[in-house]
Amino acid sequence: MRLCLIVSCCLTLMTSHALFAAEPLDLKAELTRPIITPQTSLEETQVYLERRIPKLPEVKTTKDWDALAAKWRQDVLDKVVFRGEAAKWRDHPLTVEYVGEPMRGPGYVVKKLRYECLPGMWIPALLYVPDKLADDKAAKVPVVLNVNGHDGKGKAADYKQIRCINLVKRGMIVLNTEWFGMGQLKQDGFSHVKMNQLDLCGSSGIAPFYLAMSKGIDLLLKHPNADSYRVAVSGLSGGGWQTIFISGLDPRVTLANPVAGYSSYLTRARYGSDLGDSEQTPCDLGKYVDYIHLTAMRAPRATLLTFNAHDNCCFAAGHALPPLLAGCRPVYALFGETDRLVSHVNHVPGDHNFGQDNREAFYRAVGAFFYNGAKDFDAQEIVCEKKEIKTLDELLVTVPENNATFTSLAKSLAATLPRADDAPADKSAKQEWQAQRRKLLAQIVAAKDYDVDAESIVKADPPAAGATTQIQRFRLRLSNTWTVPVVELTRGESKGTTVVVADAGRAAVADDIERLLTEGQRVLAVDLLFFGESKYASRDWLWGLMLDTVGDRPLGVQASQLVAIARHAHDTDRAGRTVTLYSVGPRASLITLVAAALEPQAVGEVSQRDAMASLKQHVIEQNRGVNEAAELFCFGLLEHFDVPQLHALVAPRRVEAK
Repeated sequence: MRLCLIVSCCLTLMTSHALFAAEPLDLKAELTRPIITPQTSLEETQVYLERRIPKLPEVKTTKDWDALAAKWRQDVLDKVVFRGEAAKWRDHPLTVEYVGEPMRGPGYVVKKLRYECLPGMWIPALLYVPDKLADDKAAKVPVVLNVNGHDGKGKAADYKQIRCINLVKRGMIVLNTEWFGMGQLKQDGFSHVKMNQLDLCGSSGIAPFYLAMSKGIDLLLKHPNADSYRVAVSGLSGGGWQTIFISGLDPRVTLANPVAGYSSYLTRARYGSDLGDSEQTPCDLGKYVDYIHLTAMRAPRATLLTFNAHDNCCFAAGHALPPLLAGCRPVYALFGETDRLVSHVNHVPGDHNFGQDNREAFYRAVGAFFYNGAKDFDAQEIVCEKKEIKTLDELLVTVPENNATFTSLAKSLAATLPRADDAPADKSAKQEWQAQRRKLLAQIVAAKDYDVDAESIVKADPPAAGATTQIQRFRLRLSNTWTVPVVELTRGESKGTTVVVADAGRAAVADDIERLLTEGQRVLAVDLLFFGESKYASRDWLWGLMLDTVGDRPLGVQASQLVAIARHAHDTDRAGRTVTLYSVGPRASLITLVAAALEPQAVGEVSQRDAMASLKQHVIEQNRGVNEAAELFCFGLLEHFDVPQLHALVAPRRVEAK
């Protein structure tokens, strides 16, 4: 059964703004006409995020702060980092294997090694050790974990090697680790947009990132000369993110120097250049903490925040640094340790770098906080001999051929998914089963109950003589949060209502809409978030990750928008007829299935063209990344639901494939 949509403002108002088009009709042109501005969806998303990003509370005592910081740390580790299968990796014992012959430098040795951060996943690394420690077994020296960012040379990046060499020449033990997707781990399976495949399977994709760092610290502290009171982490860009992530969550880190690596989520909501990749914006992190929290959680431990004045990549000092300092200084003041939160802004060259000026700022911090400001500690960079800087091939550390990757882990997890019990045969039991599964689905996609109001109906030309197609354009406001553009088309007396959503937007499916009109349907061509007019101008998947991190799900927003429109149509129809959802494309097919599964009353049937047959096959087996479609990577969805399971929730209503 199908029905006409009646929006909340009066029907006569809508009719007065309708276009009665004479044939022949250029339907695509009519569907292309704008209803919302190009900025509408982005601006609404920014406001939506700003209302949900957690703010630092005012705390009066160090005891209260320590309690809060401990709770946040536990929440992030338990509810963000170690979920699903990742919980089993948490206590995986550290295994270290040294590979090949050590390389010698003036006053130090570089040992090639690999360590297992989780079962079957090995991280190549280099351990720099001062020669003098060979004769002084009792000496205790600082240890430094040097991480790198999005640099194709990985651990072989010259500025990183120079940093390692300078630190080891000053008597410290230094670990230079390889990062996923970089250097010798530069392979598709470690692409950062693939970590979300783990999320889809219900296991945290951020866990390997955390474990690679925490196991690196474990490795350093197992060295007999390691001083557990002097543990530093530093890195540029993605390495700066790694630095604050591990240093905010692991109390063992006593000095952190993130370099141009992050900003507050509140800052990112207004500065698109700061939107980070999947690891920067892990699912649900923003439910519990912002990056201001992670920085403040360092108190009273030493922290050097380094940013670049004219950064040509991201996290420019002018907008990224002030909110961090303003939020964190009061916390350090509680402890009477304001001098342990310091900052450095690089002006020459001032671009995205960890060059000599930034490195020397780090050396100064090491001297101040690890050597008590000793006058004989020289922070000026020690010039490295040309032969000390090695090539990527020279620094190669072999790893097993079957080394686990994000994609191999996801395939292994997906092999036994979804974990779903079959619907019982008894009708009453089946209805109860569906109700329970529907509740679980709503929880997984973070479904919302949106109210619907129509507003600002676009005025059109008066009816033309001989017009046969009536076209109405209007905006639907959903709970004063989202604006959904809708084109409503009818041709004569309608037999029912079909709501159309398409991957490519409403203007791309003019032929489908023409067919539906010919069949006597009233058609509502809808552009949900991420589609058509509601698509962001650029980097839409990164905004999808932002929705994920604050606890929402792009799929849940889209399906909830569609449910709200279907419910409103059903509730206001005098005949009480249900709505048909029609999708074109695999993304839209998943959204319509989820919407129909969530709404058994308003949605009467589902019709699909170019639909996805299986989420597992479409995403995991075809090895897709979150940059292709953010809603397909809904955390834990595949753990419980694939397409057949969603069909079972829609039943006995029909799902038809075109």
